[in-house]
Amino acid sequence: MQFRVAAGLVLLGLIAVDTAHAQGAGAKESADPNATCLLCHKDPAAKGSTGKQIGVDAAQLKASVHGSLRIKCTDCHADASPDKIPHAEKLKPVECATCHEDAVKEYAATAHAKARAGGKQFAASCVDCHGIHDIRRAKDPESRTHPTKLESTCGACHGNEAMIRQAQVPGGNVVAKYHDSIHGTLTAAKDGATRGAPTCTGCHGAHKILPKSDPESSVSRAKVPDTCGSCHQRIRMTFDRGQHGKLRQKGITAGPGCSDCHSAHGTQRHDVPKWQVEVIAECGTCHEDFIKTYRDTFHGQVTRLGYTRVATCASCHDAHDVRPASDPASTVAPGNRLATCQKCHAGANANFAAFDPHANRHDRERNPILYYAGIFMDLLLLGVFVFFGIHTLFWFVRSLRVVRERRRGGGAGGGDR
Repeated sequence: MQFRVAAGLVLLGLIAVDTAHAQGAGAKESADPNATCLLCHKDPAAKGSTGKQIGVDAAQLKASVHGSLRIKCTDCHADASPDKIPHAEKLKPVECATCHEDAVKEYAATAHAKARAGGKQFAASCVDCHGIHDIRRAKDPESRTHPTKLESTCGACHGNEAMIRQAQVPGGNVVAKYHDSIHGTLTAAKDGATRGAPTCTGCHGAHKILPKSDPESSVSRAKVPDTCGSCHQRIRMTFDRGQHGKLRQKGITAGPGCSDCHSAHGTQRHDVPKWQVEVIAECGTCHEDFIKTYRDTFHGQVTRLGYTRVATCASCHDAHDVRPASDPASTVAPGNRLATCQKCHAGANANFAAFDPHANRHDRERNPILYYAGIFMDLLLLGVFVFFGIHTLFWFVRSLRVVRERRRGGGAGGGDR
């Protein structure tokens, strides 16, 4: 009913305008088409005959980027005309590519667009991220794509458990992880946007969002160091000098990258004790033998209890400039080992630094004394068990014999007990 009444008002207005023109009122330009459209659509709660919402908040439209540029409604809704009212109930979908050709072209190759092409219409489109009539520039604090609002914008899908299950979104609820991360905390801070804290688009891109399995994706395994390095430039330079960075430079993507140690979305402060003791396990995913021998030491056993005031992997090997002991620049090279130990043990001497933090009793070449001492202890332990096992067996046989004799003696003459 609202739609029909409004349409009638528009027709009356058009008749009045045509009459004025016919009476020679002048060849002045007709009324603003946006104003004409709002005669029917100005009520945000208005709905069409099918129940679909057709209302537009005039204030939001005026404050939007389209409103500030004085873009006409008919520029987007090309199959509608203020000269032909009422227009068709169902209009063609708006083509954003009419003005934003490059952005739409980038979007077409993304995971979102491919999901929609595959029938998953709930995948994000232009309006899901930018809005419809309330679109604002990304630098506008009220914009859905402003750095401080991206978490909630992306979280509409990637933080929605029901949506994640329905769409089988990889990675699960990544927004919850991001919210508690150092990046999320900085972004939510009062000056987060000005400090340039990483957001969803900072890592994944704004329109060219590709799955991490795509080699061209900014979050593909090969490109993660480049993406993180765009902010952490000094750390990236240090990483490149290390053994892990050199593996990546050779194209060996199995080598550790930023997300292997710091995670992708749940990145925590490196000085938080909980993270410092947990990241040791990440080193163990590649260096399994070394993590086992480390756990045998005092350092390893204390860190397993959650304490960080002892040496961790990074304490000795450095965090990013990790080098083999054969490299003279390595923190664990023979010439640098004492200085590394003295960072914690100020009174350490050369004999102290000779301690092997990864002593392996099964490696004869690396630790021959420990190897043979281990064999001796194994034989000694085995000998003790064999000796006392035989002793216990003989004692058991003797005990059976004594019990049998007592029973035999008691049954014959009712002897003393």
